Formats: sequence, C-alpha cells, structure tokens
Amino acid sequence: MSKSAKDFFTREQRDDIKQAIMNAELDTSGEIRVHIDSKCKGEVMDMALEVFKKLKIHETELRNGVLFYLAVKNRKFAIIGDEGINEVVPDDFWEVLKMNMLDAFRDGNFTDGLVDGITQAGSYLKKHFPYQTDDVNELSDEISFGSK
Repeated sequence: MSKSAKDFFTREQRDDIKQAIMNAELDTSGEIRVHIDSKCKGEVMDMALEVFKKLKIHETELRNGVLFYLAVKNRKFAIIGDEGINEVVPDDFWEVLKMNMLDAFRDGNFTDGLVDGITQAGSYLKKHFPYQTDDVNELSDEISFGSK
C-alpha cells in the first residue's frame, strides 16, 4: 500500500464517497466529513481528534458532526462523533460501525466500506436530527487530505 492519501482513491471513487456524504446529509442537519492521511503518527484516535478540531467539526450548531479518518499507509482508521450524535446512538454504535467497515477494508473494498459507514451514520443523523427548513450545510462535503 504505497499510494499517498491523495492518490489512494480514484477520482470516481472520491466522487462516490462525496455523493454518499451528500446523500447521508440530505434529510438531516448532521454533518459528515472524511479525512485521509498517508500516515498517522502516534495513536489513531489522537490524530483523528486533532483533525476533528482542525476541520471544526465540533463547531456545528447541534454538535452532530461525524469524522471518518483514514491513514492509508498505516492501515488505521477511526470514527468520531460529536456530543450531539453521541448522546443518541447506542453505546457500541461507532465500534460496530467500525467493525462493519473493517470487513470491507480487509477485502480491499475501501470505497464500499466508507460509503456503507457514511450511509449508516447518516441514517442515525436523519432519525435524530431531521432536516429543518432553515438548515445550512455547515461543513464541506469534500474529502480533505493531510500533508503527511
């Protein structure tokens, strides 16, 4: 796995992931971001939390943002939900979601794993944070990339 973060997914795969984000956010005020690094120095959750803050996911009005973080060369990933979403999902929600994604990742299906994870997170966001007529898209739907 020698590809860098920006080259890991093809343009079509990046478009599929972005479309999954847009679909997941369609009927919710929730926000989903995907960030990809080449390498993760240190603990994956620490790095994901750093990215979470850098992307200002914690600054959404209802604190209902979700980050999917991948470090492709280290083969590490994490999912972080903000306070609002964490209050309404089951205690093991993120871990179960991560295990489901890991099954796809182990088969080399990184795009499918991400799209499925985004879709599942979006289902909970729609259920607990339905779209309101005055909702705005608070965060970009674009995949962000680290410089590592």
